[in-house]
This record gives sequence, C-alpha cells and structure tokens, in this order.
Amino acid sequence: MAKRILVTGGAGFIGSALVRHLIANTEHEVLNLDNLTYAGDPRSLSGVADNPRYRFLKGDICESHVDRSIDGPAQFVQTNVTGTFIMLSEAAAYWRQMTASAKDAFRFHHISTDEVFGSLGEEGFFTETTAYDPRSPYSASKAASDHLVRAWGHTYGLPVVVTNCSNNYGPFHFPEKLIPLMILNCLRGLPLPVYGNGANIRDWLYVEDHARALTAVFEGGGTGESYIIGGKSERTNLQVVHTICAILDDLKPAAGGGSYTDLITYVSDRPGHDQRYAIDPAKIQAELGWGPRESFESGIRQTVGWYLENEWWWGPILAKTYSGERLGLKAG
Repeated sequence: MAKRILVTGGAGFIGSALVRHLIANTEHEVLNLDNLTYAGDPRSLSGVADNPRYRFLKGDICESHVDRSIDGPAQFVQTNVTGTFIMLSEAAAYWRQMTASAKDAFRFHHISTDEVFGSLGEEGFFTETTAYDPRSPYSASKAASDHLVRAWGHTYGLPVVVTNCSNNYGPFHFPEKLIPLMILNCLRGLPLPVYGNGANIRDWLYVEDHARALTAVFEGGGTGESYIIGGKSERTNLQVVHTICAILDDLKPAAGGGSYTDLITYVSDRPGHDQRYAIDPAKIQAELGWGPRESFESGIRQTVGWYLENEWWWGPILAKTYSGERLGLKAG
C-alpha cells in the first residue's frame, strides 16, 4: 500500500539515496525536509525533482560528520538531540489525532549509526543487543537520539523503529568522507591522507543497499524493533585506499605514470579513533529477507566510475564548499 513518507535530511548522502530509491522503486509519496546545510545538495535529487510523488521543503534539519563534531560538538547536539526531540514531539501529536487504522499504519523510523556501540576488538560483531558505548561527540549525540526514540515508544506508545547502519559509500557522497576524498585527491594528484597506520577497520555498505534495507524495515519491520544493517565487508582504511588506487590505475592511469598509491601519506590519527566496527545483520536477513546486493569490490568500482563520470556534481563543491582540508583536530 502506498504511503506518504517524510524524509528529514533527504538532500544529504543517505537521505537522497533513500528518496531516489523510493521514487524509482515504490509508489510511495515523499516529502523531503532538509535545511540544505553544507552536505545537503538538491542536485543529488535532480533525477526525481519533477516527479509528481516528490516534494521538497526547506527546514532546519542537517546531516552529520564525526570530524566536524569534534571541531564543533554543539551543532551536533542541537541537530541529533534537540532535533530528534522536536520531531518526536510533533510526530506524537500528529499520530494521536489519527484514526485507529491510520495509527496502525504509522511508523516513526529513526536512522542511526553503528558508532553508538563503541569499538570492537579483533573478534565479534555488533548486534541489536550490543550495549551502547559511544566514543565521540557525534556518536554520543546519536546514542542520545536513539534513547529518546525508544523512550517515546515505551512511554507514549508511538510506533517507532530504529536502524543502525555501518559505513556507507556510493554516488553523491560529500567529499569530506574517506572514499570520495581519496578518489578526488587521486584525480587532482593530491596526497592521500591516511589516519594513523591505516589499520582501523570498518564494515562497508553500498548506499543503495542501505536504501533497500530502510524500505524493507518501515514497510515490514515490527513496531518497537531495532535492526542493524551492514554490508559484511570489513576492510582496513588502508585496504580501502589501496583498492581505490588500483581501480583508478586501471580506469584512469596517472598522467605522470606510476601508481596512485605513491600519493599515500600517513597523518596523525583522529582523536579517539575507534579501532573496529563490524555488524552481524542476521536479524534483518531472517525477518525481512534483506541482504546486500553489492560486494565491496563491485560497489567500490561502481562508485569510482560514478565520480569519474560526474564532475558536474563534485566540481562545484570542491570549488565553493569544501576543498579537501582536514577536519577534526580542534580541541573541544
């Protein structure tokens, strides 16, 4: 049954991927509420902007980034804690005046991160029952928002669902993040800054696989349930950078010869850098039949190819918004 869906932050990376997926693959109507801050870009939605099932409203919701949260944590507390509180309050008021059948169909879907669980050792995986242990201002504010959502579900009966995802990558990714930054620095012949020794491990999830998972959850997930979503693709940061370099060596060899790996430069580590994230997505696979379609190898090659073909999107960002400078070094 077609639904009306309000997506907050729908001009950002994951939000825009979800909006594009919903318009292309479902009959749902989508209202995108976004404040168009530094990482929100309406050009990421140019392919759906004229669709009659899509509408955009500029409002005070913005995307988040760990390094930026280290430089200025107040902004992220305001967005992730106060913003979530306001959304919950308004959603609950709207839900209370619904008919009984409409209440049954309503969902408040909170999209969060695996960073709220802290850092893993060499073995083990995050699951839905993993205790919270956030380590950065960003993850602490996201953890607070998760708790608020569950509190509104328990105290007021609001039909909530929570998802926590691993690191996403793919098209339309703002260039401050590892994968797009490495791709674009290669293309510009700039150093490839690797934090510490590059041994920190993340579980990588292609963003379009994440959009499919989110849709599966709000269409079929149980009220009050949590689902964690991962790509089952653990890689060290250094492995990720080497993979990007190898693909570009093949698709667009460096003008001066040699390998793009020659540009790798080791820099001081991020303050409080978590060592390893890894997700066991068994629950969402068993209950909702979701699984990633892209391996890391296929997804990263598609991603590199997209950046090679879409300078129209990232070129103006590098020229006007973000030139590749390092973030996350300021004291709190």
